[in-house]
Amino acid sequence: MARGTLGLRAAVSGVRRVTETRSYDAVVVGMGFGGLGAALHLAENGAKVALVERLQYPGGCACTFEHEGDHFEGGATLFSGFDEGQLFRTWIERHAMDVQYERLDPPLELRSPLGVIQARRDRAALWKQFEALPGAPVQALRRFARLQERVAAALWPTLDDLRLLPPLTPSQVLRHAARLPRYLPLARLAGRTLWSVLERFGLTKFEPLVLWLDSQCQITVQCGVRGAEAPFALAALDYHHRGAVHVKGGIGELAWGMVRAVEALGADVHFGAPVKRALRLPDGTWSVKAGRHSFSARHVLFNALPQDAARIAGLERDPMLASMAKRVEDGWSAAMLFRTVLPPRDAGPSARHLELVRDPGSPLLEGNHVFVSIGARGEGTVDQGLRRMTVSTHIPVPKIRAMDEGEKAEYVDSVQGRMRETIAQLAPEWTCVAREFTGSARTFERWTGRSEGLVGGIPRRAGLGQYREVFGRKLPEGFHLVGDSVFPGQSTLAVAAGGARVADSVLRSPMVARVSR
Repeated sequence: MARGTLGLRAAVSGVRRVTETRSYDAVVVGMGFGGLGAALHLAENGAKVALVERLQYPGGCACTFEHEGDHFEGGATLFSGFDEGQLFRTWIERHAMDVQYERLDPPLELRSPLGVIQARRDRAALWKQFEALPGAPVQALRRFARLQERVAAALWPTLDDLRLLPPLTPSQVLRHAARLPRYLPLARLAGRTLWSVLERFGLTKFEPLVLWLDSQCQITVQCGVRGAEAPFALAALDYHHRGAVHVKGGIGELAWGMVRAVEALGADVHFGAPVKRALRLPDGTWSVKAGRHSFSARHVLFNALPQDAARIAGLERDPMLASMAKRVEDGWSAAMLFRTVLPPRDAGPSARHLELVRDPGSPLLEGNHVFVSIGARGEGTVDQGLRRMTVSTHIPVPKIRAMDEGEKAEYVDSVQGRMRETIAQLAPEWTCVAREFTGSARTFERWTGRSEGLVGGIPRRAGLGQYREVFGRKLPEGFHLVGDSVFPGQSTLAVAAGGARVADSVLRSPMVARVSR
């Protein structure tokens, strides 16, 4: 088995490079899905847009990259929003993007010493697996399932209709008022933990359900069941039932499709253009320097962490950005294994997504809990007999922040060792490894430019403070944030929808004068 380090190469692109620039309505910094969603919505509505990226390919933490001829997913691997009327499906059809995807059933399988749970596309089929387990409290499970379905039905439509997403205007408040009956199940949940809901239903001792919820919360809301804000967590549990797919060729195919759609609408697109500085001038415009390019715009939208955007814009002392940065700093990075493996004979041609928990009684991080994404047959590998595999686990950034470089390296090595052990124990059929290379928090920092390699956005922990976001944040004029640290954040779909919603507020601004092309 050959091992290496994460070496990212430029993806081949048919996108032209623009070398001359003028004034713009908006400059979008970063081609993660928040930036891509914002740029596409702006361009669709006639704004003159410049879209810039430090790397040579789009997607940010949800990208597809090449290493020694094989292609791997950089982070996120399972995506929702592809059903009729949902955001990604709408964009693909509207712009005739050459993006193919496959609906998997089950889209995800959780394996642990407690057994196997499959996240079937049919919600009822998922819950029947719990009901069939020994000692299952069937009636309590059914009441909990009904509540979860009502919460999801109330909140998921906000990702399909930008007019329901924050920041809310008076007309949007009225739109939500018309939906008040749907929100009634949320009233008793706001500010409470998902654990308290389990206590209410007498389900805290039913270990298979607790582990399922804990593992899903760790992925979708970035914290465990004992701390997760109940409405967010209950809604996020519907992820597998809301247009979840595997994108053929990798999520990078969708990212490239969005880039080409933005460019076809007249935007200027620049790769290999890291933004070192953005300054607000006395006349209210922003001057942005990205690589060898210079831009002038009324608005600049950062697909970046709050602390990184603040540093670039010279706004380190801004109290709102400092507050947002503090919340992000308490979050996570990741340790990664990128593998090409010989599949078992009964693997089948489709992609597979596994969550593995080695010890249900220990925290779901640091190699005890890993997410395994296995590519489809013949997808992204030089050797067509092999399958690509991306494996990730959470590591707490506050823990590694206190370490010196030697201690960090030793710690990451130990975490990656536990990841290998977890796979060997719970998915032994996928351990015939041809090649492997690794990634860490330091890798993510170098790769994405995100401070300390922070990924996943702000953990959605219980409390009412985060609901202040629904009316927007007071940020400097013309300065905007998109990405996983901005509401609704977290999933690729939520990030893209949030980016489009921020773009919509930019379009309504009197500062957008539609610069002539």
